[in-house]
Amino acid sequence: MIIPIKVSQPSYSRPVVTILLIAANILVFLHEISLDPYSLHDFINQYSLRPYYFHWSNIFTAMFVHANWLHVAGNMLFLWVFGDNVEDILGHGKYLVFYLLCGMAAALTQVAADPLSRLPMVGASGAIAGVMGAYLVKFPRSRVVMLFFLLFFFTFELPAWFMLAYWFALQLFGGFGSIAEASQGGTAFFAHVGGFVAGILLVHTMGARERYSRRKDLYW
Repeated sequence: MIIPIKVSQPSYSRPVVTILLIAANILVFLHEISLDPYSLHDFINQYSLRPYYFHWSNIFTAMFVHANWLHVAGNMLFLWVFGDNVEDILGHGKYLVFYLLCGMAAALTQVAADPLSRLPMVGASGAIAGVMGAYLVKFPRSRVVMLFFLLFFFTFELPAWFMLAYWFALQLFGGFGSIAEASQGGTAFFAHVGGFVAGILLVHTMGARERYSRRKDLYW
């Protein structure tokens, strides 16, 4: 198991939106586990995104629904590690819009890749992939501290550009592999790809806050 736990890039403002997004996702998941199996099945069907039964509202509700503890914990860890710096440069309002647009792009990419799927798509990973794409653009020289477990825990550092580019390559190859194998269920790789690319494009379009545009040496 190898996971990112922190980055070297400092943040100069409180990540209010990132914290609220994490809280919202955890609260929704706590509600999920409080439901009986029948109610949970109905909840998933109502708020997940199923491409064959596509509805625009489900693009946004599905971002806050998760399949299990490991799913929500992993997503929230990635959002916490990378989200604060992206929120820092965009500002709270633009960051929230950025996050939701990345989630939308991720969902639509997965729907386009498998439009006949009746399986529920859930999770914040597409939107978080957008945050990671923005991080790659803005903070390529940052260092990511990785936690590795093999009989015992130890940490090591990787350049952000390498870690994020490697992660994106895994999603891309995983997506094409899922097509070749005609797999059903599992990871929505193309949602990750779509969200990551959207994050790269949107962070250029939306731009940094004025006070950060004068400090490019920190993140370019």
